[in-house]
Amino acid sequence: MADSLYLSLWFPSFDEAEILPRTVSVLRQIPFSAARSGVTYSAIQPVSWSEPTILERRYRPGVAPEEAVTEVADFLHDDYAYVFEAYWDLWTPPEGAEKWVSESALIRLTAHGLEFEERAAEETGHIQIDFGLDTSFLHEEVEFTTEAERNVRSNVQKLVEFTAQVEKNAGATGRLLWSESEENLAQKLINRLQKVQ
Repeated sequence: MADSLYLSLWFPSFDEAEILPRTVSVLRQIPFSAARSGVTYSAIQPVSWSEPTILERRYRPGVAPEEAVTEVADFLHDDYAYVFEAYWDLWTPPEGAEKWVSESALIRLTAHGLEFEERAAEETGHIQIDFGLDTSFLHEEVEFTTEAERNVRSNVQKLVEFTAQVEKNAGATGRLLWSESEENLAQKLINRLQKVQ
């Protein structure tokens, strides 16, 4: 069953003045899609998710992380959340075709101020990245051929490399890759790959 996949990141500190620089450092690690490069959306959410969004921007074409963050800089508060969207390329089996294709897939990054949503950052991460459904990393609905195995492995490798780059280059001291059902993604991948051997 498909499950939403997230990466939660924690930093040694995430004071108000550090929110946007740390966000830029994480956004820089995204291997942007060739067809939809850069940050494509930004929004500001004050106090909690039940409040109305106070600013939304769409960028066509996408913009550099620094430019997207500059758009929200005038609204910097430690009880706000800052949402950014970008795309990266993942292998996908097209319906009714034999060849897999590389397609743009959405990544949504949310930076939580320390006081946002009653200090939710302590649990969900200072920065949380939503990769959408874990289908791109499992493709349980697809018969596992040599091509399918190669492309699923490529998608998983991209995910692993991204998380490693964030830890190395963005200064994150804690990270957790998790899903809504709390099933272990690594175990799901092992189970999936064992089915072809």
